[in-house]
Amino acid sequence: MSETESDSHRTEDARVQKALEYLKSTLIRGETLEAWTIQRRYFALWHRRTLVAATSGRLIAIERDLITGFLPVDIQWQDLKDAEIKVGIFGSKIAAVAHNRSDLSLASQGSNRMLYKGLRKQGAQDIYRICQAHEQELREKRRAREIEELRARSGGVQVSTNSPSAQPVDTGLAGIDSMKRLQQAQQMLDAKLINDTEYQAIKAKIINTA
Repeated sequence: MSETESDSHRTEDARVQKALEYLKSTLIRGETLEAWTIQRRYFALWHRRTLVAATSGRLIAIERDLITGFLPVDIQWQDLKDAEIKVGIFGSKIAAVAHNRSDLSLASQGSNRMLYKGLRKQGAQDIYRICQAHEQELREKRRAREIEELRARSGGVQVSTNSPSAQPVDTGLAGIDSMKRLQQAQQMLDAKLINDTEYQAIKAKIINTA
């Protein structure tokens, strides 16, 4: 490596280190950095390179600004809707979509989608795996909540919450037609949302309270 090339690498490493230091300074108490990657230089010929990172609480992207230092945008894991990766020969692309909420950090950018191209491969794949883990966890939570709500509508049972101090929710189903509730229970059984034992218990409750 020539002296010029060596100087260039030292300059690049110093800039990456500065970006990482800024990223770490934005982490809140208890939040940890799990993976990060940066755009390859030839994908950022007309703008500053972007660093993308996954922490224990969110997906973050920071880009160096000419005046203010760095411009960060993020998606909290609980707001993540979908994430994709495309691995190419010269770089990887990560796209992440958030549920449309006005308080998202990237809402001020006029979009609920993050898209970054030309990222270093290994770091991008690590970030994508973390995104997928959180996405799967959120899907399971939503599915469990939907099943619980369906059971409540069909059987008149109470809906529980994750909060230990929360009170049982009154579903107010006393006036719902029993036949309609039985049909809902049958639909849940057909869709394998409940098993036969649970169906019989719901059915008995509907009949007894009719």
